[in-house]
Amino acid sequence: MTFTGFVGTVCMFPLRAIIAASVALRIHPNTLTLIGVLINVAAACALGLDRFVLAGVIMIVANIFDFIDGKVAQLTNTVSRFGAFWDSTLDRFSDIALFLGLIYLYADLRRTDYVMVAALAMMFSIMTSYTRARAESLIDKCKVGFMERPERIVLFMIGAFTDRMAAVLWVILVLSIITVANRIHYTHLALHNRPMPGGSNIVTKVFWRAFFWRDERTTLPYDSWVIAILGFTWLTPPDWLRDPTAFGLGVWGFLR
Repeated sequence: MTFTGFVGTVCMFPLRAIIAASVALRIHPNTLTLIGVLINVAAACALGLDRFVLAGVIMIVANIFDFIDGKVAQLTNTVSRFGAFWDSTLDRFSDIALFLGLIYLYADLRRTDYVMVAALAMMFSIMTSYTRARAESLIDKCKVGFMERPERIVLFMIGAFTDRMAAVLWVILVLSIITVANRIHYTHLALHNRPMPGGSNIVTKVFWRAFFWRDERTTLPYDSWVIAILGFTWLTPPDWLRDPTAFGLGVWGFLR
């Protein structure tokens, strides 16, 4: 079992009880989806007020609802096309709310650089979902790219609990840009019946394996990316954001 597979298995124990309770209480899955969004808005407010740990706790609660709605729909035989549309639409509201909370915080701190980083991360996060939805209206499947919604939400929680939100935003931004590029590239290749990139030697194979992401979760390559991301996030000092001159001086020193 991989590291991420083990974490997922452990988390499923309490979630099964919550799912069973929701089914017993006959709570409609669309209601669970709406509750999750409203709780995520509360998390966004906590982020905007610089209450990161509180925001992390609220996000955990919100995403319990976000996870169980589909499971409850399956168990109660209430799966519907409108339910899928409702879930996907409200997910976008949740994503935007969290980013807006950070944008408000950075604007209040007069950190226009991180206002832009958060805004760009929000834009490419939404484009990640849009490119897949649009691609799958043209081809059968476009599940490529690493930075999908579950990864973003987990990173938000890690950033909140460890006070490394600056590093998290950079990870989300860079990997979301790569994911959008992956999906555009993949759709172009699929529509023109061209082979997927793989490379002819070990260097190009490793490159395409890492940056044209098609591996499933809970695999060893996926775990490798997760460990690299966690390492970068943890090693980034929390005062990287707090010190208004840190980023500018770092860039100036690099350019010199």
